[in-house]
Amino acid sequence: MAQKIILVTGSNGQLGSDIKALAGQFPDFNFLFTDRSTLSITDEAAINRFFAEHQPDFCVNCAAYTAVDKAEDVAELSNVQALNADAVGYLARACTAHNTKFIQVSTDYVFDGNGTEPYKETDATEPVSVYGSTKLEGEKLAAAFTDAIIIRTAWVYSTFGKNFVKTMIRLMNEKPQISVVSDQYGSPTYAADLAAAIMHIISSGNWAPGIYHYTNEGRINWHEFALAIKELIHSECEVKAIPTIQYPTPAKRPSWSVLDKTKIKETYQLEIPDWKTSLELCIGKMQ
Repeated sequence: MAQKIILVTGSNGQLGSDIKALAGQFPDFNFLFTDRSTLSITDEAAINRFFAEHQPDFCVNCAAYTAVDKAEDVAELSNVQALNADAVGYLARACTAHNTKFIQVSTDYVFDGNGTEPYKETDATEPVSVYGSTKLEGEKLAAAFTDAIIIRTAWVYSTFGKNFVKTMIRLMNEKPQISVVSDQYGSPTYAADLAAAIMHIISSGNWAPGIYHYTNEGRINWHEFALAIKELIHSECEVKAIPTIQYPTPAKRPSWSVLDKTKIKETYQLEIPDWKTSLELCIGKMQ
């Protein structure tokens, strides 16, 4: 039986790198890992040529413009739009034409962040940033062209790439005191856990199109996240709690990013690790 082919775009980012790290555990699949140098997903003709040549069975789009504050710069708008929205439409169209199953990775930023209960997949979307609005447009394009699975996630960190955990470790090693906002709530996502969930979905044989939410279990704020990092690296750095108003950023940050994961757990019988367990695992790999 021929190996099924999985195309992973944005494979040098956090999630793509973690899927790459898992690939050896799935010998029944042939992985095609691409980045902007090997497949420009903002070039529809290039996508069509790639799909015609390789005929992937699955496409997991991990590519995105994720510099949330930089995205607010008018000069960057066309780049953000091209990667987070237009490219998703190109991939989705190619997936439809080649009968490829499509997984699009999205974000909690599609919501306005004013919630008080964990967001369900059916809750109204109302992004308040350019990043959020372009990612929402990408979701809509994915769903319009193909029976896509769209996975919204939040607070992603990994042993790969740049992220909050690595920044905190660096700052705690450099400074005697740092300040972290304590009025933005969410659930961290260890990219390795999300990568495993995606591979579980692909290998399950159960393709149930629609929107799903995935983060690690538990609800914390950024200050609590930083304190947990401090504890695990045995830092002496003082971590002060501050309100968002004392840390202004070009893009508005959601004060509430907690996602309800009932749907993905029930549909795919997923057991999702607690955030602190996964954080401990990630930091252990870094040390």
